[in-house]
Amino acid sequence: MKPENIDPIIKILKKEVKKWKDPIVTVISRDRDPFKVLISCLLSLRTKDETTAEASKRLFAIGDTPAKLVKIDTKKIEKAIFPVGFYKRKAVTVKDICQKLLGEYDSKVPDEIDELLKLKGVGRKTANLVVTLGYNKPGICVDTHVHRISNRLGYVKTKTPEETEFRLREALPRKYWIVYNDLLVAYGQNLCRPISPFCGQCKIAGYCKRIGVDKSR
Repeated sequence: MKPENIDPIIKILKKEVKKWKDPIVTVISRDRDPFKVLISCLLSLRTKDETTAEASKRLFAIGDTPAKLVKIDTKKIEKAIFPVGFYKRKAVTVKDICQKLLGEYDSKVPDEIDELLKLKGVGRKTANLVVTLGYNKPGICVDTHVHRISNRLGYVKTKTPEETEFRLREALPRKYWIVYNDLLVAYGQNLCRPISPFCGQCKIAGYCKRIGVDKSR
């Protein structure tokens, strides 16, 4: 698929995703607080959106800044974020990040990917999400949905999310970088499922090569 062919797909997706709820980290990002974006994104890893939403709400109720959370006992953080995936490990990570932000970044979450990657538990997906949703700066956040759908469409041909990110940086028009994740996550959660996607209901089916799709509805 040529880069210019992504334009009608993006246009359709923008219309289609209005049917569904925005991803929870996107909702949280409306406060324009990079710290909340960072922490909620960490909580969301291997966790359903509904669980992440409630866990983030409970956690930020007891501490919504690095200075406040660093004073909270790890066990209390565990209780607040349970039952997110790996909640005990994430509670330790939250404390570690808060300490590093206070000690090395004057309590401010970095706005550069390379600096964000220095924080414990932060990978490229999280770093890009903080940059795009927290600071409204160009970045391409690639999670399992973005990786899967980009390859399913035939827009990229990659084996890992990291490969997909760098390929998209070459192929995807810069004007779509920030919105691309939100669009594909919503589409992937609701219609373009990993197994047996709803191709019969898909408005971009005419553009899709359906790579890797053995069975659909």
